[in-house]
Amino acid sequence: MEESSLCCEQLPDGECIEVQKDEEDDGLIELDCQNGFPEGRKEFVAPAVGMEFESYDDAYNYYICYAKEVGFRVRVKNSWFKRNSREKYGAVLCCSSQGFKRIKDVNHLRKETRTGCPAMIRMRLVESQRWRVLEVMLEHNHMLGAKILRSVKKMGNGTKRKPLPSSDAEGQTIKLYRALVIDAGGNGNSNSCAREDITFSEFSNKWNLRKGDTQAIYNFLCRMQLTNPNFFYLMDFNDDGHLRNAFWVDARSRAACGYFGDVIYFDNTNLSNKFEIPLVTFVGINHHGQSVLLGCGLLASETTESYLWLLRTWVKCMSGCSPQTIITDRCKALQSAIVEIFPRSHHCFGLSLIMKKVPEKLGGLHNYDAIRKALIKAVYDTLKVIEFEAAWGFMIQCFGVSDHEWLRSLYEDRVRWAPVYLKGTFFAGMSAARPGSTRKNLFQILNQGAQAHC
Repeated sequence: MEESSLCCEQLPDGECIEVQKDEEDDGLIELDCQNGFPEGRKEFVAPAVGMEFESYDDAYNYYICYAKEVGFRVRVKNSWFKRNSREKYGAVLCCSSQGFKRIKDVNHLRKETRTGCPAMIRMRLVESQRWRVLEVMLEHNHMLGAKILRSVKKMGNGTKRKPLPSSDAEGQTIKLYRALVIDAGGNGNSNSCAREDITFSEFSNKWNLRKGDTQAIYNFLCRMQLTNPNFFYLMDFNDDGHLRNAFWVDARSRAACGYFGDVIYFDNTNLSNKFEIPLVTFVGINHHGQSVLLGCGLLASETTESYLWLLRTWVKCMSGCSPQTIITDRCKALQSAIVEIFPRSHHCFGLSLIMKKVPEKLGGLHNYDAIRKALIKAVYDTLKVIEFEAAWGFMIQCFGVSDHEWLRSLYEDRVRWAPVYLKGTFFAGMSAARPGSTRKNLFQILNQGAQAHC
């Protein structure tokens, strides 16, 4: 019911400024591609009513990628902006052959290239602050393929826009890829139940993917490697031939590891929090104090075997790089793998990740607020080991929590996370006590938008 009503939704003319770009070719994004759908790429999802994107640029670039696969060029036909804020809230993207040019009184008429092609998508900004596809026309009335395309121009984020910085472009690629893979092999329609088809289990040895997803992942990684031979990827399959783990890293990240690979933050919080996507990342920090992505992986389970495979693969593609310091979340399986692969590295636990779990682990205790204050005082207000030990002992005895399993395990691992024990550890400016202050989750938007694409 919602999709049918969306198709008929009209943009309010009284509250917008309409910008039409029918008669100019300046907004064309010209792409070279093969005829039709190349063999082995038929799982590429076509636009469908109800698809949602985090931003206009996401939707625009998705349609550009789709056009490249099919073999046509894209033009921005209409755009709608709010009169006061100039915020864009509606747009129509169409085939470059849509409509017909006006006949002008000139000496030399250009050859007519338009055919009145009906192919287009109409989308607008909805209440959730996402861009939703409201209307789709997929059929073309002309030939498709590389022969009808002219020279290739650089693809930006829209008409006459500046190119994205390379780091943003990499994140953009991953976001779009997620949107395509999630429905690979399907009919392209938005489906609220599709999320159930991709699951993650702590003890599973494979992903429960939909038909065509594995091929879509493989095709994507192959295309990336064809674009840049220094792009590295490796896929791990179980005995039944099902995809179990995957790892990839681009050429820029491989080069950066030689300069900024002394301290690595291994982010596996997406696994621990059971997000839609079982993504893990290797993150370093450069000489400007900025986060640098040094590799990505997808794991089917949080087992020592999976982590061993991932860490060995990362070392292999990084020419044997062994970091001085590795910061991770507390995980026994990961800890065992790091001891085996990086025996000389200093393995630390991110304190901010530990403190985030305090309400969950201690929230049910009597006098929780007082226990929490005592814990914070022991962790952040002590400068010497003897002070930490005294403050911790006071907390345990005063509140009678000596038998609490989580606090007991924390104390056993204190040399890996307590600031007083890490004074001589090299962090290159990436604080183990507060890694969140220097490292923003590079794929936070991907996790937030995963539901929108399912």
